Amino acid sequence: MTGRNIAEERGTLGALLRLPYGHLQRVVYGGLAARGFPDIREAHSAVFRTITPQGARVSDMAERAGMTKQSMAYLVEALAGAGYVTVTADPDDRRAKRVRLTARGEAVWEALIALSAAAEARLAARIGAAKMASLRALLGELAAAIPPPPGPDGGRSAAPAAKP
Repeated sequence: MTGRNIAEERGTLGALLRLPYGHLQRVVYGGLAARGFPDIREAHSAVFRTITPQGARVSDMAERAGMTKQSMAYLVEALAGAGYVTVTADPDDRRAKRVRLTARGEAVWEALIALSAAAEARLAARIGAAKMASLRALLGELAAAIPPPPGPDGGRSAAPAAKP
């Protein structure tokens, strides 16, 4: 038994995208403890990759992450308790909650970006810088070719934030 699932055996696009992403997520989030953030786990990536610099509603973050509002609220509450985010009433809709990174949360964000860049550089060393540049260009083209998800405005407002 190889331990690979059907998609991996057949080399589907989903598997080809998912395997490197899973590796990056494990390496990047695994490196946070050494940077002073031992309580941040891979599951918290749903928060850090969907929050925007100006803050975001829990419901919007949940939609971007493809999870329930309750699950996102659980992650946000844990991060708020640890001092990584603050949760306040949304000034535009008092029924909604707005999540913002604290200075400690921003430090995690910066550490994630640095760890991601280092992991990418290690992968580029394995396949070559030119191939990595080509891969990035192709993935950028692919991302641009994907139609926006359906949403209230029909635009890309529900697209994930640029951070990890």
